[in-house]
Amino acid sequence: MRIAIASGKGGTGKTTLSVNLALKLAESKSTALIDLDVEEPNGSIFLKGKLINSLDAQRMVPVWEQKKCNLCGKCPAHCLYNAVIRLGDYILVMPELCHSCHACSELCPADALPMQASPLGTINHFQENKLDFLESRLNIGLEMASPLINQALAYTDKHFATHEYQILDSPPGTSCSMIAAVQTADYSILVTEPTPFGLYDLTLAVETLRHLSQPFGVVVNRWGIGNNEVIKYLEKENIPLIAKIDHQREIASFYSQGKILYRDFPTVNTALEAIISHLEALK
Repeated sequence: MRIAIASGKGGTGKTTLSVNLALKLAESKSTALIDLDVEEPNGSIFLKGKLINSLDAQRMVPVWEQKKCNLCGKCPAHCLYNAVIRLGDYILVMPELCHSCHACSELCPADALPMQASPLGTINHFQENKLDFLESRLNIGLEMASPLINQALAYTDKHFATHEYQILDSPPGTSCSMIAAVQTADYSILVTEPTPFGLYDLTLAVETLRHLSQPFGVVVNRWGIGNNEVIKYLEKENIPLIAKIDHQREIASFYSQGKILYRDFPTVNTALEAIISHLEALK
């Protein structure tokens, strides 16, 4: 099963759950953890495995060849993202906006916009005990997270296809990068917190997954710090509440030191067991 761990907002405990769940599963099942929060991957704070493989990821962007160009104006018209514009007798390509769709290059009648490889980020494959851990990290200054996420998923398909579980630590929010991460999952777990902010952003994530026709359930983290409105919302919307993880100051202290929680906190371990039982029942 490919399980996406997602959230409507950052800071809800998505990575905490992803790392602890993956390690717990790896005790008895072949498991891979894929960190797809490429703009700020932090699974490696908790996992210190052996480096198995390292790849430099690239993406294709157009490069304007002025001598070939007849300034027909077709390339700006075909670019849906305004990454190619005409300024007088000059064609300006903005790689930061390019989605690598190849439209401008393929449709240029003068072949004046050939595609060229551009550095995107890195993909590192680690192994800690029985757990395979894949970290994808976007280069600083770049904004196109989805191409790197897609390449990390392609690596997952190639190298972890026979694993019983693939845990995807997805980017927060409901933007393109989150959708790129969760859309191939068999099931998604949304992590939220019992606060007005947590509830509001949870509703956005729920709407997104429903639009994708993606089955999902919810884990409430830091239970006890807010109110009961999240539970009422889940009941009203008939959304499965998979588990609740109690708020404890000691948990936050352990987390800040990069320690694994479920081995020292019975409440976290109980929540993970409930999540695993829920996932096994879905098979």
